[in-house]
Amino acid sequence: MRQDFTIGIDSGSTTTKAVVFSPTGAITGTGRRRVPQHMDRPHHVERDMHETWEAVIGSVQDALADAGIDGSAVAAVGLTAHGDGVFLLDRSSNPLGRGIMSLDSRATALHERWQRDGLSDLVLPVAGQRPYAYSANTLLAWIRENEPERYATIGSVIFAKDWIRYCLTGEIATDLTEASTSFTDLHTQNYSDELLEILGLQGIRNALPEMRLSCESGGVLTPEAASRTGLRAGTPVSVGLHDVTAAAVGVGHTQAGDLSITVGPFSINEVFRDRPVIGEGWACRAGYRRGLWNCMAISPASSSNLDWLARLLKPDEQDAARQLSAEMESRLSKPGGRHQVPLYHPFLFGSPYEAPASASLFGVQSWHDRADLFQAMVEGTIFNHREHVDALRQTGPVRRIGVSGGGSGQPVIAQMFADILGADVEIPEVREAGALGAALTASVSIGRYADLEEAVFSQIIPMQTYRPQTERRRVYEGIYRRYVALTQAMRPFWSDLYDGGPAQAEPVTEPVGVETGAVLNYAAMGFMPQEARP
Repeated sequence: MRQDFTIGIDSGSTTTKAVVFSPTGAITGTGRRRVPQHMDRPHHVERDMHETWEAVIGSVQDALADAGIDGSAVAAVGLTAHGDGVFLLDRSSNPLGRGIMSLDSRATALHERWQRDGLSDLVLPVAGQRPYAYSANTLLAWIRENEPERYATIGSVIFAKDWIRYCLTGEIATDLTEASTSFTDLHTQNYSDELLEILGLQGIRNALPEMRLSCESGGVLTPEAASRTGLRAGTPVSVGLHDVTAAAVGVGHTQAGDLSITVGPFSINEVFRDRPVIGEGWACRAGYRRGLWNCMAISPASSSNLDWLARLLKPDEQDAARQLSAEMESRLSKPGGRHQVPLYHPFLFGSPYEAPASASLFGVQSWHDRADLFQAMVEGTIFNHREHVDALRQTGPVRRIGVSGGGSGQPVIAQMFADILGADVEIPEVREAGALGAALTASVSIGRYADLEEAVFSQIIPMQTYRPQTERRRVYEGIYRRYVALTQAMRPFWSDLYDGGPAQAEPVTEPVGVETGAVLNYAAMGFMPQEARP
């Protein structure tokens, strides 16, 4: 049988997917398996590494069955997975506890101490970013202080996709995009001993794995992995990509100036640059090849807000978010269907700010209904993307903007992105962009294409372009100014809202230009999402 197909494995925060692609990028089969998150201690969000491998096995088996092919038809496998966090192996290459995910917050106090002491400022010019509480380097420092015996037995420091590749091939390695989240020099794009010294992590230098490029070989399937997955022993496996970069590649973005927006649980916004650019509003990491950088601005404040409202308003409906979106779209498509809706801060699960933040609805009136609330949340999440995009525009010219994920393919929402961003946006008609990006690295690794640029160019990815409407752009510009002003006005009160104590903030003396109306703050009313409650 001809080996025409590739498989992209994408292991997200809750679901692992395996997708079978034809040479033109068409999906011919998909398999999905849930991976449990373990949260049995406060602030700990972990993944059992063996459960992750079992989910990969099941998803690959299901994808092959869905495609109606056997493993001998698969030419190569590519990988991506949720980024940041850290997965550890001992010196015998066995899991050293559970993998720690990027949703984990155990190292928050340590992270805050680094900020107070100025250590984070020392990291910025070396790494191109300050450490996050969920960065591998921060988590390793936390383990060093709180679990010294575990720290002393670390054999390899890897990431989620690297564990999957190790299970498939028996080879331990990582790639440039993952290594740059915590361990590399911004300019040389090599491991930085200076960075490790600043953070007191010299002891794990020998545990950092070989760093390869994403399209290089990551080994071949072992007989044991082949028997478990249904693939052919000896099938090549590429090194793969961090999931954020894989999603950008999957929607056709490979060039400096390509700006990608991914709508999901996180608001992900990134632009490729041909030079490193350091700034306050973004992290500068490595791109998928040397000489390319990825400026990223992200926050956990996007489509998860819409899912939360859907569960609240329609708890018994399986497809509640889609129903609410249809109600909004139906109203907005009618003549005269637009009217003033509340303004929303989408900070249910987090925000772009260091201070604790809460979600808020401003300007609520008795005549507003659920479609209005849903529209307000859609607009609020796009305003949050806009704030990140405005920061990324400071890094240089933007060649194109692509939006994928969430409900961005719906015409009304796509048009909102164009109007709020004040720019043309491209909506690619591609599903499973991350898995496709991973699969394309596999195609390059076996010589099907010379590089990722050629691989992307060979794909058939239809695009729908939405251009900003002059009047709607003007209206949204005014609303966005109110959004920003209200954010600044609310920041002094956030801590007291969470604590339930008396407000100590100075009164706001400058008008923020918001029409009179009720202000509904979820934290103050006890409507914090279940996942965020102490």
